[in-house]
Amino acid sequence: MPKAKVKDILTYATENKFGVAAINTLNIETVKYVIEAAERERVPIIVQFYPGFSDYTDLKYLAFAACDMAEKASIPVGVHLDHSVTYEIAVGGIRDGFPSVMIDGSTKPFQENVELTKNVVRVAKVFGIDVEAELGHVGNGDNIDAIDNTNYYTKVEDAVRFVEQTGCDSLAIAVGNAHGPYVKTPNLDLERIYAIRKKVNIPLVLHGCSDIPEEQIKEAVNLGMSKFNIATEYFRTMYQSIEKRINNQEFEGNGVKLMYDIREEMIDFVIQKIRLLNPNKYSM
Repeated sequence: MPKAKVKDILTYATENKFGVAAINTLNIETVKYVIEAAERERVPIIVQFYPGFSDYTDLKYLAFAACDMAEKASIPVGVHLDHSVTYEIAVGGIRDGFPSVMIDGSTKPFQENVELTKNVVRVAKVFGIDVEAELGHVGNGDNIDAIDNTNYYTKVEDAVRFVEQTGCDSLAIAVGNAHGPYVKTPNLDLERIYAIRKKVNIPLVLHGCSDIPEEQIKEAVNLGMSKFNIATEYFRTMYQSIEKRINNQEFEGNGVKLMYDIREEMIDFVIQKIRLLNPNKYSM
């Protein structure tokens, strides 16, 4: 199956009111396990990469591998570059072969964010690349202020103007969610999600979905959120699975076998998230 456009996956999800898991990955194995989970469930999935991983490996090789695996998958798989905080990173992602990129100008004043996003969209459209943007600011879960301070939350009227002015394909919003482990249980502003969904006609994205209570995630799906970013829990599953084998002295120095041995735990984790977000198994 040709690799699916992230925009098409999310538009279909928005129209049919189901959520799509967007799992952050870091190597070929973690991509493979995400795709295999989606193939078992017969539903669309998105694999994505954080630009900061370029400190450890060249992202263009991961983009190539992920796109190749997506094209060979039996279900729709989108490939996406997460959190590009500068024009150079986003356009570099396009150059490296990512068919979808995020431009994150959320720490900038509104108009600067608009201009940055517009500039990336202008380049992306030439090459048929999808663009996710962020409005409001999704901070880190280790900072209570980032979770509770509504000054960081996305304003409905700003979301409408932002989408109209930038032409982005999807919009990440701040509604009490945060990245990384949470120091307290988050409490999503569901009314805000509902209000933004009513006014904005493109797919909405929820970052920082790891450890958000399942009932809140289900309600976010019901209210029309479409893309759910998951990183911390997936990496935690990998770490804990490896740790368990080392502590049980099951590791004999074969790193390839170790990554294979944790395969089922990784796949099972993704399947649980898929079933939470898309219980009726909508596909394209």
